[in-house]
Amino acid sequence: MTASSAPAQRTSSFARFLAPVALLALMWAIQLADAVLPGTFVGWGLRSWDLGSLQGIVLGPMLHAGWAHLIANSVPFLVLGCLVAVEGAKRFWLVTAVIALVGGAGTWLVNAPGTLTVGSSVLVFGYFGYVVMRIFAPGRLAHRFAYAAIAVIVVVLYGTSMFTGIFGVHSGVSWQAHLFGAIGGGLTVFIPRRAVGSRE
Repeated sequence: MTASSAPAQRTSSFARFLAPVALLALMWAIQLADAVLPGTFVGWGLRSWDLGSLQGIVLGPMLHAGWAHLIANSVPFLVLGCLVAVEGAKRFWLVTAVIALVGGAGTWLVNAPGTLTVGSSVLVFGYFGYVVMRIFAPGRLAHRFAYAAIAVIVVVLYGTSMFTGIFGVHSGVSWQAHLFGAIGGGLTVFIPRRAVGSRE
């Protein structure tokens, strides 16, 4: 590595983390707009068994039931999202898309008909599933040891809340979104990096 290439590499390394930061900033901008504009955007969320609400697979994770809902999701979203983005922005967007699709489809099918689901927790649980399952992904042994260490830390920090978010939720919280989001994240681990050309 030459001296002139070092700043460019540092910039590239930093830039990959802009993806989760930008996505979180978009959620905050939407919530602010929802607070100041007439009406509410929540109706654009995912309504189970309603074919007219399938846009909620994409829009639902961007919407929140209120500031408390968004604030509760923000820190774990940023932490876990950045751990996914370590592999590059393209990989982050792929993981996010698969989580939204699998999490949304599972929630749409399994939840009671007409149930409206919004919130980025589907992505939070998906990123958690991805980070934990990443130790099983094909790759160099050194990388897998590093992923295992990160997975242990993540489980210690978020394992209890993730477990209760699926098996101990109270009324009004979608365990379906949590469970299928985690499944989507776990499955994405096995999509090879070269398949999307995400070498960064």
